[in-house]
Order: sequence, then structure tokens, then C-alpha cells
Amino acid sequence: MSETSSSATPLSARDAIAQHVNNTTVVSEALENARESAREYGVAVPDTMTGAALTSLMALTSARRDGHPAAVIASPAAGVVGLHLAAGLGDDGVLTCIDPELEHQSLAKAAFRAAGIRPNRQRFLPSQPLEVMDRLAADSYDLVYLDVAPAILRAAQEKAWPLLRSGGALVLTGALLDGTVADSSRTDRDTVAAREADEYMLQLDDAYVMRLPLAAGTTVLVKK
Repeated sequence: MSETSSSATPLSARDAIAQHVNNTTVVSEALENARESAREYGVAVPDTMTGAALTSLMALTSARRDGHPAAVIASPAAGVVGLHLAAGLGDDGVLTCIDPELEHQSLAKAAFRAAGIRPNRQRFLPSQPLEVMDRLAADSYDLVYLDVAPAILRAAQEKAWPLLRSGGALVLTGALLDGTVADSSRTDRDTVAAREADEYMLQLDDAYVMRLPLAAGTTVLVKK
């Protein structure tokens, strides 16, 4: 056995599972190109395992609709996230993408175009999420994906919640900050804000709460 292999730190069970899933899942050319373009701009994107979870969750939340399912994405990685959601959304579903950076929205438009997503299935709002979500129709969306700063997690959840239909899901990626919310010695602003948001969401009476070891710790709220 080589020195490198003998001294390598063994993978945890969770990391080994993630590595296996990421290495054995077939990814489309359009999605791989979207990931690469995002990385070139320094945009963090969901890994394959997280993407598969998003596709499945989108399919589940929109399955009961008679037609016109819809999702909101507030993320710099809207192109990659949108491709995952579109795979579970159906041919008549609509994606609304929120991000203040025009470059990020250009990346998403290029990704959707390459994947053959029709223009009438996409809408782009060049604004901060907290500034524009109030303008969206309440009780009209099956899934809302939020990739926001820890300081505004709770405010973003409160803005997004009315948008969802019953049975819809709110996905807050990275909300658990790689588990540092559990470290009581961490008192920096971001950790405290994320910890308080986590505690608040656990007390919601009108939500089923899932906290998952995906994308630095993702919280999913399903509306009752």
C-alpha cells in the first residue's frame, strides 16, 4: 500500500454515500455545461445528490396539480437549480428566477435555452428576494428555493411562505451552515441568525419540517 493511500483519511459513511451517488448519476450535457459556466463565475452549485432531491421534491409537490405547476428560485445558481426543478416540473410548469445580478440571470437563460426550456416557461426578476417576493401571487407556487444569506433566513422564509399552495415546499439551502448552528460557542452574526431561524421554523404549526444533510445542511418546510 502506498504512503498516500495508507495515510488518507477514511470517508465517513455519509460522505461515501454522497460520493457514490454523485459518481454514478447520469448528468445531461446541458446540466454539466450549466455547472461549468456557474463555476467559472464563482457561483456555488448544488451537487448531483442535492439536485436529484430537488427534482424529486418538485415532482412530488406538483403531482396533485391539474396543470400549470410553478416554482420560484432565489439563487445565483438559478440555471443549475432550474434545470433540476424543470426535470420534475412538467412541460407546462413555469420557473420564476430572482437575483439582482444580471450576469447570473444571463447564465440561467443560457442554461435554459441549451436545455430546450421554452421562453414562456421562464420569468426573470432582477431584484433582491426580500424586495420582490411580496409582488408574487400568494398561494400560487408548488416550490420555492431560497439560497440567501444567514442574516435574512427568517425574513426570507416569512416572505416566501404565503406564496406556496397547500402541500408546497420551501427549500432553504445551506440553512444549517455545515452544522455550526449546533455549536453554542459560535456567536458570530451569521451563526446566531441561522440558529434563531432554525429554532423558529421548528415551531411552525402549519409546516412539516425536514432538515437534511445536503448542501451544507438544507431545511425543507412542507406546507400543511
